[in-house]
Amino acid sequence: MVFGWRKRKNFLNRQRKGDVDAELVIPSHFRCPISLDLMKDPVTLSSGITYDRESIEKWLESGNFTCPVTNQVLRSFDQIPNHTLRKMIQEWCVENRKFGAERIPTPRVPVTGIEVSEIMFGVKDSAKRLDPCGCLDLVKKIRTWGSESERNRRCIVQNGTGGALAAAFDEFAKDSYERNEIVLEEILSCLNWMLPFDAETQNYLGSKDSLGCLVWFLRNGGSTSVKHNSIVALKELVEIQRHVEALAGIEGLAEILFKFIQHPISTKITKSSLMLSFQLVSFNDKIRKLFVQMGLVSLLLESMIDTERSICERALGVLDRLCDCNEGREEAYRNALTIPVLVKKILRVSNLASEYSISTIGKLIKHEQKKNNGDGSMILVEALQVGAFQKVLLLLQLGCGDETKEKATEVLKSMNPYRTTLECIETADFKNLKRSF
Repeated sequence: MVFGWRKRKNFLNRQRKGDVDAELVIPSHFRCPISLDLMKDPVTLSSGITYDRESIEKWLESGNFTCPVTNQVLRSFDQIPNHTLRKMIQEWCVENRKFGAERIPTPRVPVTGIEVSEIMFGVKDSAKRLDPCGCLDLVKKIRTWGSESERNRRCIVQNGTGGALAAAFDEFAKDSYERNEIVLEEILSCLNWMLPFDAETQNYLGSKDSLGCLVWFLRNGGSTSVKHNSIVALKELVEIQRHVEALAGIEGLAEILFKFIQHPISTKITKSSLMLSFQLVSFNDKIRKLFVQMGLVSLLLESMIDTERSICERALGVLDRLCDCNEGREEAYRNALTIPVLVKKILRVSNLASEYSISTIGKLIKHEQKKNNGDGSMILVEALQVGAFQKVLLLLQLGCGDETKEKATEVLKSMNPYRTTLECIETADFKNLKRSF
């Protein structure tokens, strides 16, 4: 009896409050024919059918040339705002507020390609005249447009904004970092959501002055966001080798990256620092040796003991590249953490992390054999003692790339003569593993 009374009481409470699912019914002409959701920004096509702007734009951007309802070919792709219907929807939302309907705000008019082009013309002119105040106002307008909708961002990017902003960045950087700091920061903030950079943007940002300014921001930038925007831009640029060579010639960059890894400011900056370091040490032997001298090998090993997976994967990649030079291999060889950490990370982080670990172990075995006239027993014995043989064997059974398979097979062959009496298996590493087939 009591239980039934409580159920009835709860039902009455829901009725008084207005159960949205039970009471609120959206009129069919307020729904978008594509998404079937309440329209927030109704627009009418040349076919006379009204859709929600976001839905119809996705339809058209997918390469469709017809009206989804009538299937007739559209005479034009113009989307005319249906103000009357929008006001009706807004009034209906207000009337049904007690049932949980929220009033839809009046949508902003989307930016057009012509408007973007006009702003970019002004940006280029301000940059040529070295007018930071005038350029700053225009860039802020671009940033405001971009913050209003994803549609605006696409329109901005598609109209060559990246190249124009990068050219302005180069002009102001060439003039003075300090004097033009504010406008340079604002331009960089806009460029940060225009990734990946097109060829024109990469050319301007890859100039000597622009690269110097980006590194200057890493060293002197006041806010975390400025440092993050700078390092993300640099990470994007080093995909091209000529930019790597140019960056390697900028004094102090290695020290800055080392500091970011040693004393993390934010997870994003740490990840980007490791990715940038990876590109630099992959293509430049001078930077590679400089990082080794600074103690990056030991720093990476210590940081990998307790860190999140994505950072660990990147740290293993940098360590593997540092071991491409004799100085890096020697530093890793002398560190007591090297083999235990590398073996521990196999099958525990990601497939890529396992590949880096196997690669580094193989390099260290060859390094010891070369150093001791063919004897690599110290590394091999240590690896066996921490359970390397079974983990490498399991990696081969689960499946890996051809290059990793070849390296893993070599490591197994090297360890095989010593495994009879020295092998140790840590069963905790093999829990919950599933085959790839």
